[in-house]
Amino acid sequence: MIASLNGRVESIDSDAAIIDVGGVGFRVYMPTSSLANIGRPGDEIKVYTHTHVREDNITLYGFPTADELWLFEVLLGVSGLGPKLALAMLSALTPDQVRMAIATGSTDMLDMIPGIGKKVASRIILELKEKIGAGLAVTPTEETRENQDVLAALTALGYSATEAVKAVANLPEDAKMKLEEKVRLALQYLGSK
Repeated sequence: MIASLNGRVESIDSDAAIIDVGGVGFRVYMPTSSLANIGRPGDEIKVYTHTHVREDNITLYGFPTADELWLFEVLLGVSGLGPKLALAMLSALTPDQVRMAIATGSTDMLDMIPGIGKKVASRIILELKEKIGAGLAVTPTEETRENQDVLAALTALGYSATEAVKAVANLPEDAKMKLEEKVRLALQYLGSK
């Protein structure tokens, strides 16, 4: 299997990058946050990869850190969760946010991701809570509950689940910030995009 690639960015699409390694171009599917930060065509890059093999297809999924790759592979271990949904999770949330959502049992945070409903979110939490939640707080904090309220407010205002999750992900981590302030900052973030 291909564990990592070291090469030059040839091109970047909305969901993948072509990485030239010694004259061979590899299409590597990556989270949108990673694609935004890998640089421009011609830049050197190293990505940690997961090779996904099916009867009719071999696909590479790439991540800037070994930790993100590990989390992606752990998510693939959830029954019924394929690589596209796992990639969607890591596109919408940071690895720390995914871990916190699982550790705190926040189905609301996970089911805001397109393709993941309450049922799948509950299954992810059930199957991974002990594995990922180890060492993390396992009771929802006041901040986690407030972030769920921010998500609800943004979707009630007509924003898509993906937009709402990204806006919450970009909020500063200030426990003293009031709900209204968080909603205002999230709206500013969405207005700047």
